[in-house]
Amino acid sequence: MRSARLTFLGGAGIVTGSKFLLDLPGGGRILLDCGLFQGQRELRRRNWATFPVPPSSVSAVVLSHAHLDHCGYLPALVRQGFGGPILATPHTARLAAIVLNDSARLMADEAEHANAHGWSRHRPAVPLYDDKDVAATLNLFDPIEHEQPADVSEARLRLHRAGHILGSSWCELILPGGRTLVHTGDLGRPAHPLLNPPAPFAGADVLLVESTYGNRCHDDTHALWGLAMAINRTVHRGGSVLIPAFAVDRTEVIIYRIRELRHCGMIPDVPVYVDSPMGLAARDVYLEAIGSPELRPGLTRDALDPPWLRELRTKEESMSVNDPDRPSIIISASGMASGGRVLHHLRHLLPDPRMTVVVVGFAALGTRSRDLVDGATSLKIHGHYVPVRAEVVNLPGFSVHSDAGETIAWLRTADRAPEATYVVHGEPGAAVALRDRIGAELGWLAVVPRTDEHVLL
Repeated sequence: MRSARLTFLGGAGIVTGSKFLLDLPGGGRILLDCGLFQGQRELRRRNWATFPVPPSSVSAVVLSHAHLDHCGYLPALVRQGFGGPILATPHTARLAAIVLNDSARLMADEAEHANAHGWSRHRPAVPLYDDKDVAATLNLFDPIEHEQPADVSEARLRLHRAGHILGSSWCELILPGGRTLVHTGDLGRPAHPLLNPPAPFAGADVLLVESTYGNRCHDDTHALWGLAMAINRTVHRGGSVLIPAFAVDRTEVIIYRIRELRHCGMIPDVPVYVDSPMGLAARDVYLEAIGSPELRPGLTRDALDPPWLRELRTKEESMSVNDPDRPSIIISASGMASGGRVLHHLRHLLPDPRMTVVVVGFAALGTRSRDLVDGATSLKIHGHYVPVRAEVVNLPGFSVHSDAGETIAWLRTADRAPEATYVVHGEPGAAVALRDRIGAELGWLAVVPRTDEHVLL
């Protein structure tokens, strides 16, 4: 029998664009995740490249979760001819609909703005895909529950709870001949305040493991204390706090944590705004999921929808907080400040030294949030440079990616060592650090693959 072959089309040495193509012995093709490249310009250009195999030859896509760097390329794949099933959990399917529709809208808005103001080098600027491509993509979703087996081409699939965001999964494929491949997607944390921990790892012949925080350890106490101190400092000097947050899960986590801080009297009762229609739509999916096996028992509606939370839905409501008449907290997307309403807030608030921007998650190289964390003195927004005079606070402990120690602990639950472990979805330093720990502490063969590299399974 021919060997299966795995190709690393994205997510190798970078934390974006996750795509892993599995060629099966009988000719079937399965794509594990289908993410959009984000961040540096040379990475974003890859989104426009012709897909390396005919998309019509891909039998199915298995989607780990609904973040853009894992699902955001799907409409482009469909536009090029993919028409097979997209297998994911029902919650992932619902959240992906929100994320992809918003992505298409932002692409259209950005192209329109670029053409109107002449700041793009493309004449004319066009979106990568549109709402019709998204509609066609959503028709292909074939939801399956966690632990429900399903046949995918020549393989047998089972999705297990990953605890990263609602609906997230680590994916187990039994290949022809009985060998097993596991793809973690993004692995969640035991300390996630809303979600139950990832399901234990039983082992595999081949493992793809994420390494976003492969060289770091999260400090939950420092993160919560740091947020409280940043809010108090800012309010004391008469400023407002802007929190760029991923619309799916991070917005919900930040609402939950701010509610904790207010309840304990650690921060003042200033207005708290959520300025993200996508974040509010995702929050509604979380609210409907209360009581499900994915969410922690005892979680109440009030934890995500407190009476003091103010929702900004229209553009006019959004613009009204750009020049706040009193200190406030604004939670807005996108988390990496790569698009969305947060850009308008940054443009207005960054020049004011009274203000604070709090980065609460991983920021990829080449994104505005990463530039702020790295000490940028100006940011380019919509063709204009904006001075950075506001305070910038980086609190990566709010991330819902497992850190290095948590990942190693999860791997230890395996009852057998993989023949090969491929360390993916991490910047080079993080991926190499996790590779070395896996080798030293577990004794497993671990490799950091290169983009477009092929390996036999």
